[in-house]
Amino acid sequence: MESIEICAGAGGQAIGLEQAGFGHTALIEIDYSACNTLRVNRPSWNVIEGDVKSFNAAKYKGIDLLAGGVPCPPFSVAGKQLGHEDERNLFPEVIRLTSECLPKAIMIENVKGLLDPKFEWYRNYITSEIQKLGYVCHWQLLNACDFNVPQLRPRTIMVALKEEYNRYFKWPKPNVKCAPTVGEALLEEMSSNGWQGAEEWSRKANKIAPTIVGGSKKHGGADLGPTRSKIAWEKLGVDGSGLNEDAPGRSFVGNPKLTVRMAAILQGFPRDWSFSGKKTNAYRQVGNAFPPPVAKAVGLQIKAAIELCELHNKEDGEIYENEAFRIAR
Repeated sequence: MESIEICAGAGGQAIGLEQAGFGHTALIEIDYSACNTLRVNRPSWNVIEGDVKSFNAAKYKGIDLLAGGVPCPPFSVAGKQLGHEDERNLFPEVIRLTSECLPKAIMIENVKGLLDPKFEWYRNYITSEIQKLGYVCHWQLLNACDFNVPQLRPRTIMVALKEEYNRYFKWPKPNVKCAPTVGEALLEEMSSNGWQGAEEWSRKANKIAPTIVGGSKKHGGADLGPTRSKIAWEKLGVDGSGLNEDAPGRSFVGNPKLTVRMAAILQGFPRDWSFSGKKTNAYRQVGNAFPPPVAKAVGLQIKAAIELCELHNKEDGEIYENEAFRIAR
């Protein structure tokens, strides 16, 4: 199956969809470093660097999936929550692109705040506009830690399917097994330079991580978020005041800082995925990403719904043809 993805970022959603069985016909991303990240890791992907508002999807008509993680600040509790009045709101572009390419399914990710009561009317508006194009729209809150990601990261997911596919769609069920702790997930990395205290640190870092915050281009640098977040990290034995270039040395004493690679592991990225750009920019790519395991889980359900529908249509067609042949005889 094939997809086009807007606001692709560093590839979190794209990786998950790839693991779910989707190829990527086009990935649209405006950030130069994020585009380089995609190109370095997947040279075969068609990465289109530019503003999604300038992208026309008409030539991809009938594509299996339109996906994306549109900007979160319009709906984030950490911002002003201007919603549809925020110039960064790209849901109008989702509606436009849907009308242009009429995909079999749509999958859009955003922050938990989008489900707040104050945005109910806007969710209803989005739903209504997409339904006019022939889709059934679903909204669901999924937490990354329910899908083996060692992080508390609730995200709003919108899935819309054409009516014939909708009857076969079900949201993924949370994993029965608990997600690994920060200590379990990062022990290998923390030990990579021979740190003698790594094992002890790992035992104390015995919970999942708070939400990783990548920061915006207007505010902050490569740290782990506001004071509340830093306190939560400190309880896990992590210095949240910044990031290091490398893991602790052999004789390091104190709370270590994360590296970009460590933060990426806590987001569910493959360990061999590299990030382009300087530390602050690379960390922003990580912090703004959609965890690949969650994208994979939803992607698998969308893929199954499309396949089941088309299989049943094929079987119905064969039954019809066989019956027509019998009558003709």
